[in-house]
Amino acid sequence: MEDARAAASIGADAVGLVFYDKSPRAVNPVRAQEILAALPPFVTRVGLFVNAPAATVMATTQQCFLDVLQFHGEETPAFCRDFGRPYIKVLRVTAAVDLQPLVEAYHDAQGLLLDCASPGVWGGSGRSFDWWRLPELGKAWILAGGLDAENVADAIAIAQPYAVDVSSGVERSPGRKDHDKMARFMAQVRGT
Repeated sequence: MEDARAAASIGADAVGLVFYDKSPRAVNPVRAQEILAALPPFVTRVGLFVNAPAATVMATTQQCFLDVLQFHGEETPAFCRDFGRPYIKVLRVTAAVDLQPLVEAYHDAQGLLLDCASPGVWGGSGRSFDWWRLPELGKAWILAGGLDAENVADAIAIAQPYAVDVSSGVERSPGRKDHDKMARFMAQVRGT
């Protein structure tokens, strides 16, 4: 709860809760609801899932008030839209991936989150990709992957995303947020 409150107090537009058991950031729905209840109004509440069964996503959305669902795995467009909620689809970027067919496939996503493809890792790897090689996507997109207070201003200037997403770049260890790092990161974001 302290991390969520700290993020909101320094101006984060959204707070993500990870419903993926293999992540060091994982929370269960009961704990997630406690965290969500601690957030002030106008902070978007995001639930992050990785290849979760539909029944798990549905049960989580019934227990937790989530504004947006974020899908990090191999979820199909039909799966993502089945829950009747706004969703963000994560696209794993490599030099070989043509993003345009994916943009078209997930045309009804509220946004796309571009993250570095890391074999065997579904986000939170702390690795970045070549931001300057991104094509015009014609859709609001969020930049993630390897961002921290030292590089986020450059990343924004180069890539021109709608928003940025950070997790490991503001942690002292996996799953443990560092509030000073969070504040420095947000200062850089706000300064661009």
